[in-house]
Amino acid sequence: MRILLTGATGFIGSAFLRLASGRGHEVVALLRPGRLAASLPPAGHRRWLIGSLAEPPWDEIKRVEPDTCVHAAWITTPGVYLQSPENHHFAKWSEDFICRACECGVRRVVALGTCIEYQMESRPLREDETPLAPMTTYARCKNALREVLTEAAKRGGFSLAWCRIFYPYGIGEHPQRLCSVMVQELARGETVVLKTPHSTKDFIHIDDLAAALLTVTQSNASGAINLGTGKGTTVRHLAQTIAGLMGREKLVVEADSCAPDPLSFVVADASKLLALGWRPQIELQDGLARLIRHLTQ
Repeated sequence: MRILLTGATGFIGSAFLRLASGRGHEVVALLRPGRLAASLPPAGHRRWLIGSLAEPPWDEIKRVEPDTCVHAAWITTPGVYLQSPENHHFAKWSEDFICRACECGVRRVVALGTCIEYQMESRPLREDETPLAPMTTYARCKNALREVLTEAAKRGGFSLAWCRIFYPYGIGEHPQRLCSVMVQELARGETVVLKTPHSTKDFIHIDDLAAALLTVTQSNASGAINLGTGKGTTVRHLAQTIAGLMGREKLVVEADSCAPDPLSFVVADASKLLALGWRPQIELQDGLARLIRHLTQ
């Protein structure tokens, strides 16, 4: 495949770029103006095009003639992205970019959605059963883009896979993401206070997520597809596992009163993904151990 990739320097996009180019796919990735291309050199089957979602280098993209677009670019800064007005800009830029890319010959689009598009339930979230009820600006804009692209795919004759991402973790994540925050606090000898110890999430290692995304990209699967493990882990278990690996078990405590969590159980039904042949390869303890080594070296 010849893949046009957005968000290639982000947490998920960069992991996908390494894997896809390593598997022999030609990946042409957008690099925002101002970034140093020299620090991200071409290698193997990858190359860079200077541009952005708002101002793409269409002449160069046309010359490349990509057949597939993997769209990973979006605002994801912890503490900011859920309600940021920038989400509206990304939704519009994404719509224009993908529709124009399809006019340039792209016939398969794989775009990243989010698990919090769903209405939260106390059971695994299933693509064809769980209602949608996005509560944040981020989730609403993602879902609105999905609706627009679904209609465009019907009219334009391209295949669309909408990948709902659950909770990725691992080396390269933002330092304010949950796992990295816990590791850094424990490394400094600080107490980790759990405000939502019973909150249960579907944590997926970034390498497994990249493999899942590539599996979907290489398939002919369309529609919404959950990218998660299908296993839930409580915040308490996550913290205790990290602390155990670091020998800091006594530094994990629970708050006197638990805070309400509107996302208290967010676990994928991974049946559609598993049916494509994907299997997770990295157990939570091993993935956390890798992250700890990376952050504490």
